[in-house]
Amino acid sequence: MDHFQMDAPLRQSRFPVDPQTTGQNQTDQKNADLMKAAQSLEASFLSEMLTAAGLGQSRQGFGGGAGEDQFSSFLVQEQASAIVQAGGIGLSEMIFQTLKERRNDA
Repeated sequence: MDHFQMDAPLRQSRFPVDPQTTGQNQTDQKNADLMKAAQSLEASFLSEMLTAAGLGQSRQGFGGGAGEDQFSSFLVQEQASAIVQAGGIGLSEMIFQTLKERRNDA
């Protein structure tokens, strides 16, 4: 006995899709993507600034040797990402607003 009825009409959804809500969800997703890109850029900037400030340089005395030198950039990048997640320096918000305005102008 076949449980599937191939000729049965498709049932309408009980929750119709509102085009305005769908458009809002797409806008929210685009804004989330823009913010993620802005935060990534701020983290890269902070990583470079932390490296220039001397964070991640191996110590002269009892340092970690070649292993520390190889992986210090990862540590600095994660520290920069943590700074951004804690609120950052405000750069990502400025970048986000600029990207959002440019997207709306297009």
